[in-house]
Amino acid sequence: MSEPIVRYQDVHKSFGDVEVLKGIDLDIKPAEKVAVIGPSGSGKTTIIRMLMTLEQPTAGSIIVDGKNLWHMKKGDQLVPANEKHLRQVRGDIGMVFQHFNLFPHMTILENCMSAPVHVQKEDKSSARERSIEMLEKVGLGDKLDNYPSQLSGGQKQRVAMARALVMRPKIMLFDEVTSALDPELVGEVLEVIREIAKEGEMAMVLVTHEMEFARDIADRIVFLDNGVIAEQGPPMEVLENSENERLQSFLHRFRT
Repeated sequence: MSEPIVRYQDVHKSFGDVEVLKGIDLDIKPAEKVAVIGPSGSGKTTIIRMLMTLEQPTAGSIIVDGKNLWHMKKGDQLVPANEKHLRQVRGDIGMVFQHFNLFPHMTILENCMSAPVHVQKEDKSSARERSIEMLEKVGLGDKLDNYPSQLSGGQKQRVAMARALVMRPKIMLFDEVTSALDPELVGEVLEVIREIAKEGEMAMVLVTHEMEFARDIADRIVFLDNGVIAEQGPPMEVLENSENERLQSFLHRFRT
């Protein structure tokens, strides 16, 4: 068995007096596809925001590819990680957000080239070549010189995916990437994610409310409820055969 690419060990997170995560233990294997489901406020987005270093755990450890994310060694001691350490460890992680987060003053090609050039110090010609390749992969090879304002929501979300893929991540995080889209645009974005998943190279963690999509794409579904993992397992087992009452109640709202 290979070592997990990501390991959460007794991870807690509080915002003020509100404890959002109450001791999460979760291993994600290399190339594994994990869908995280659960009601609003259960801590789903917080789990992946901590992995992207956008939120800091209150307690516990997150290990990425054998390296402690939020702590580092200083002599024999574990001390809070500095910015250099955080940057280095999260270099293997890409994230696609709900609201695209594209730079409006840059073309979509420039949006994709920005991080390889400025963060990874890659030369512009190779960053351009790979950015074009990734934009073609998500079906936007004919929009290289367009600005975000000239694209539909679904196209913007596909640019955001291409931009994350350009960085060659080992782990891709998707945070409710269809929730801000008009219903008719959801399918095109999910189809691109399916194609990326089929390549099988990256671990993927997908926070989603699209149950059919989760069933199709995931190796494992994790049901988060009230800050704890209340159920996890293969999609059929979790979505069809679970006897967990909270999960059944949650899934009931998605059934007609």
